[in-house]
Amino acid sequence: MNETLRNSVKTMVKETFEGPPREGGMFTESRPNSGLFGTLDQLTANDASIAVNGTTVAAHADHTRFYLWGTNAILKVGKQPEMDWGGSWKINLVDEKGWNRIREELRHEYLTFLETLDVIEWNEPLTKEVLGSLAHSAYHLGAIRQMLKVIKK
Repeated sequence: MNETLRNSVKTMVKETFEGPPREGGMFTESRPNSGLFGTLDQLTANDASIAVNGTTVAAHADHTRFYLWGTNAILKVGKQPEMDWGGSWKINLVDEKGWNRIREELRHEYLTFLETLDVIEWNEPLTKEVLGSLAHSAYHLGAIRQMLKVIKK
């Protein structure tokens, strides 16, 4: 794969999870903590457990961890593992320990994903998988940030 394209994809993935670089972001708010990790770290377990339109931030965060785990498996072995998509939305209420676990496991899957982008043999199916995961992650970031408007009222 073209190194410029790979580096651009990595920049967008980092912005989604870590927030924008100092010089401003491409699609997140140009302020600190507007990526997924900064957004989630602002919330207590109680906040993350508040239902908004039938789901919680905890469920979105754990679902994001789940599909990144699946993406990482696809990038490593070339095929999707057996995945219980419905089960990936079952977490609703979390205590502080559970909320910390979700965020730590999400960070682990993100770091694995980011490292894998440097070592995979880029081809069309894997490129689509990577870009799909980037879009999926950005979607969940946006959904969570909209949920905060209700939670923080």
